[in-house]
Amino acid sequence: MSAPSFASGSGRRPRAGRRTGVGVARPGLVWAVPATVFFLLFALLPLVLVAVLSFTSWDGVGAPRFNGLDNWTGLLHDPVMTRSVWLTLVLTAAGVLVQTPAGVLLGVWAAGPQRNRAVLSAVFFVPLLLSATAVSVVWRAILDPNFGVPSQLTPLFGDGNLMGSRSGAIAVLTFVGTWQWTPLHALLYQGGARAIPRVLYQAAAIDGAGKLRQFVHITLPQLRNTMITSVILMLVGGLTTFDTVLILTQGGPGTDTTNSAYYMYQQAFKSFDFGSGSAIALVLVVVATLISLAVVRFSGYDKMRGTTEGL
Repeated sequence: MSAPSFASGSGRRPRAGRRTGVGVARPGLVWAVPATVFFLLFALLPLVLVAVLSFTSWDGVGAPRFNGLDNWTGLLHDPVMTRSVWLTLVLTAAGVLVQTPAGVLLGVWAAGPQRNRAVLSAVFFVPLLLSATAVSVVWRAILDPNFGVPSQLTPLFGDGNLMGSRSGAIAVLTFVGTWQWTPLHALLYQGGARAIPRVLYQAAAIDGAGKLRQFVHITLPQLRNTMITSVILMLVGGLTTFDTVLILTQGGPGTDTTNSAYYMYQQAFKSFDFGSGSAIALVLVVVATLISLAVVRFSGYDKMRGTTEGL
């Protein structure tokens, strides 16, 4: 019996290392070239340039002048930088704590068979269609202390100047961010909830489990991976929030709402200290990366993903 021919006219056996399953060939490395080039030009190269600028003194005119660790030591002893980092962490944590339960509940509800669900979901997702700048401008007009809603409800809001105090301004920033970005995370949870096998709920119902127990013991565990993705997006978004602060509070009152991203803007584009601004930008990149890696590591997502891929 003659050996079977694997390719007409070639006589070469396909390499085993190029296959991921029965009859499924792994794409070649050439397919990764466009994405790799794009990443190098628009992500890695700018990051390297920012890192280099963080060790220089440059006002945007002329050639940068190397100044060693002056920018970094200056930031370490800068009280505004310390407060901005703390505020950034507070706003990020507040966003995660508020948006996560709201996004889960809204997303699970939107995945159900309720009457008029599609129409109401479309209304809830409208803020997602607007830019952060447009949302900030609208809420600045609504919350204006002279002509906005708070000025007409003085028994509830006092003098109407919600952004005149540190706590009030932080609350406003948290609320506006929640109003805009909760629909995005609800959309993620909606897709995750629809992917849960119905047979799990049917079996739970046969065993006598009510809606609340099904939600706690089936829905939430099945949404674990979606929750990890959502939290990482919230963390990165919270650490880099800029336009909302710029339009609503401009870092005020005083420097009470000056987060790290806004402080970077002030240093680089208002004080024309691009070296210090680059150092702040690099700090944000490192902190966002470390937090994201920590979430993935301690959530066990990386181990679970590797186990799933090995099946």
